[in-house]
Amino acid sequence: MKKTCTTSVLGLCYFVLIGNGVEFGASTPTATSDHSVLEEQPYRTAYHFQPPKNWMNDPNGPMYYNGIYHLFYQHNPYGPLWGNMTWAHSISYDLINWVHLDHALNPIDPFDINGCWSGSTTILPGGKPAILYTGKDTENHEVQNLAVPKNLSDPLLIEWVKSAHNPIMTPVNGIDPFFYRDPTTAWQGPNKRWRVIVGSQTDGHGTAILYTSEDFVNWTRSESPLHSSNRTGMWECPDFYPVSVEGNGRGIEPKYVLKASFNHQDHYVIGHYDPKTDIYVVNTDFMDSALQLRYDYGKFYASKTFLDSGKKRRVLWAWIEETDSESDDIEKGWSGLQSFPRTVSIGKSGEQLAQWPIKEIEKLRLEEVNIHDKELEGGSVLEVVGITGSQADVEVSFVLPKFEETEMMEQNLVDPQLLCSQNQASVEGLLGPFGLLVLASKDLTEQTAIFFRIFRSHSKYVVLMCSDQSRSSLRDEVEKTTYGAFVDIDPSSETVSLRSLIDHSIVESFGGEGVTCITARVYPKLATDKEAHLYAFNNGTQSVKISKLSAWSMKEAQFFQYRKEEGHFSNYDG
Repeated sequence: MKKTCTTSVLGLCYFVLIGNGVEFGASTPTATSDHSVLEEQPYRTAYHFQPPKNWMNDPNGPMYYNGIYHLFYQHNPYGPLWGNMTWAHSISYDLINWVHLDHALNPIDPFDINGCWSGSTTILPGGKPAILYTGKDTENHEVQNLAVPKNLSDPLLIEWVKSAHNPIMTPVNGIDPFFYRDPTTAWQGPNKRWRVIVGSQTDGHGTAILYTSEDFVNWTRSESPLHSSNRTGMWECPDFYPVSVEGNGRGIEPKYVLKASFNHQDHYVIGHYDPKTDIYVVNTDFMDSALQLRYDYGKFYASKTFLDSGKKRRVLWAWIEETDSESDDIEKGWSGLQSFPRTVSIGKSGEQLAQWPIKEIEKLRLEEVNIHDKELEGGSVLEVVGITGSQADVEVSFVLPKFEETEMMEQNLVDPQLLCSQNQASVEGLLGPFGLLVLASKDLTEQTAIFFRIFRSHSKYVVLMCSDQSRSSLRDEVEKTTYGAFVDIDPSSETVSLRSLIDHSIVESFGGEGVTCITARVYPKLATDKEAHLYAFNNGTQSVKISKLSAWSMKEAQFFQYRKEEGHFSNYDG
């Protein structure tokens, strides 16, 4: 696919991506595009966000500004392993197709010479965006810095200028300078003062240090943190935002979500926040419940949300790390993905969140296959044919029989991941395991199983959701973890639903309409590209019925590279 655009010296060159409905602009005298082909790589994704090459981790400062989506992210410009942290920058009109711009922040100043680390964007009064980010200074201390666009008339906001006041927040008065990072998006209280939290720890326990400011430059530390916990360690990449609550009456106060990244997982709590006093009271604190609320119970870390004001929704991103080896990353020339963007809302129970892929994903759907009212007897496997198994979107709903016989759980409080590890897809049960086998070889030698099992605990039914990678690859050197979580639904009165996004080396799964999510990285040796198959299965003794299964092949998202020094966009296969 070749795209070319030329203009007069004074003109504005636009690339209209026919077929995607996406338009990009760049103030350049001339612009051309050439199409380069990367070496075929079976684990490179087709519709998940990746830079052209090298290391990527945390999403930083995603925002919707003047009709354009911006995503910044941690990036190593020089290689596929972690290091040389910069803020890379990409833009989109639909969160699907992207243009990679020049880096927004580079570690070249005394206050960030050892890395421009994670942070957030805030839209200031008058519509001016601002970046707050952590810098690693000349002493390797972590400090907080400010940057703003160099030219607000540039629709792409390519160039950013660091504040002359940097650093604007420093680790004083007992703050550990090595555990002080990742400022959130700021918000204003009734007194018009700005608030922001920074992740830290006190006596080894996670805390969200609260700062306030009148001018966004001079910040004062509050006497008390917004929240802290003696059940966790250091909080990385905190996030704090309101979620609306459904109700018949008006004036219902929103609930507030506090997310913290620790122990390689993204945990969250829900509570009530008083913007006048900055007092935040949670319903159930971190690690205090057997449920242990998490965005995702698989590979999902350092997440960040933003308010999409154009479509009035909150959108979530997260870094999905590799689970192969560093030598694999060096050979591939890249490492790290971003999760597919998800909307975040309060779940039906009001006690946990629900997540769902953004609606724009439907633009990528191609061939569709449907199955209705199909009985799956115990021990049966049904292949879903007619779609591309390595690049698919699958939705399936199961109807269960009468609950005459159900396995009893031995105790009330169990570890769902341990339960899934002990009861993998090959272990026969009564009601379950049933679900999907994805990225599977024809003979099922390789398979990644996403499935449910139904248990009974006293008078309540319990739905266990598992993502079993134990047979995902014939390669011995890759991680093959089995993940698990409970799904807060009643299987006796509602269908058990599953949606999985499959994209070569990532499988994102959403159970119970998104109240439970599990993401896995897999590296099959046989089940790649056209050799990847998709199956529905039931390995329980009792039959279950597929009330409806819809599956789509997915086309590739479009990624372009803009190079300021060359004045053009380049399209490449990613």
